Amino acid sequence: MLFFVTVMAVVCLQRLCELMLAARNARYIRARGGVEIGASHYKYIVLLHVCFLVSLIVEVVATDSASPLPPWWGYSFGLFLAAQLLRYWCIRSLGKRWNTRILIVPGEAPLRRGPYRWLRHPNYVVVAIELFTLPLTFSAVNTAVVFTILNAWLLLRVRIPLEEKSVYER
Repeated sequence: MLFFVTVMAVVCLQRLCELMLAARNARYIRARGGVEIGASHYKYIVLLHVCFLVSLIVEVVATDSASPLPPWWGYSFGLFLAAQLLRYWCIRSLGKRWNTRILIVPGEAPLRRGPYRWLRHPNYVVVAIELFTLPLTFSAVNTAVVFTILNAWLLLRVRIPLEEKSVYER
């Protein structure tokens, strides 16, 4: 259980730091004339991630599935850690343009460096991997399945089409 508590504390701290970075970057982008696209759906993105963390904690505590760890935990946790490397590559590649919101500066072309040379939405790949592998590390299969499906629906039906239209089709 100590491993689970430690991982969850690090993940929650990571998310808080990312939100602070996103807020700072948002101020920078807005100061340059940037506008937000699809602000009305952002609360659902935040809600999904908060509910994911709560669900993971509740499922692990309720089923006491964090100890002992399942035999596959090393594979799922290794993939989770690899996703973190990709996350920070995304953040570094976008620099001050990285955000949790869709913020664009009219007239600026999308960046095509780092993982964005090969994928338009590598950070969404990271999130998909996280939402599946972190719960699996602790045998929280229900959380893994439910939030992977909800995330896929929200990204594919709402978020990515908005981003494609505002960033790539202008």
